[in-house]
Amino acid sequence: MTLDYDNRTGRPPGRVVRTAGLFLPGVRRVWSEVEPYAAAWHAHNLAVLDRPDPSRRRWVVLGDSMAQGIGATSYDAGWVGLLAARLAATGDAPQVLNLSATGARTDDVLRQQLPALDAVGHRDDDVVTVMVGSNDLFGGRAARERLPQAYAELVDAVPVGTVVMTLPQPSGAATLANAHVERAAAAGRVVMLDLREVGPTSWRGRLAADRFHPNDAGYEAIADGIEPTLRAVLA
Repeated sequence: MTLDYDNRTGRPPGRVVRTAGLFLPGVRRVWSEVEPYAAAWHAHNLAVLDRPDPSRRRWVVLGDSMAQGIGATSYDAGWVGLLAARLAATGDAPQVLNLSATGARTDDVLRQQLPALDAVGHRDDDVVTVMVGSNDLFGGRAARERLPQAYAELVDAVPVGTVVMTLPQPSGAATLANAHVERAAAAGRVVMLDLREVGPTSWRGRLAADRFHPNDAGYEAIADGIEPTLRAVLA
């Protein structure tokens, strides 16, 4: 099966990343993972779509570079790959369809990733997870101001029962965005996974060379927080 969407937003890196990459080797090193990790997940997705397994549920991942595993030592050493391996070890392995993209904002989930899911066909028993919003917060004033409304649209657009993760950042825009997740969860439309409560309590020793993305240890901590909810919705 073909999949036109290729785990890329189509936007170049922002000015801050481009400038930092000129002077900071750690930023260049981590950014060098973007293309190969996107290619690896795209190839993985094509393999899943070519060999669907009706006996296994499908886990659809929507989001940004965190779901791509940027900062980890391999594309599947991020929280998505870690949880897929943990589930497989206990005989509960879903087929992973990872539609995330590095640099994705909430609008990219709405305009690219959800349409990609529609194109390949959403299954009734799919488990969908969304972690997005950090690029909105740090992408400039316009993106930050757009974030709460984008989240309002997101929680109404995702399939019913989607696991939507809150933003842990202590900012006004994040608080307003999280309020929409809380509303949708109270109405039974989504499952809220509150990263303000279950995320890592410290990033000491858990950041990659760019000092922004998690490293392997950071992704392990993120996976620990997400695992109970993911197992519950897969049960």
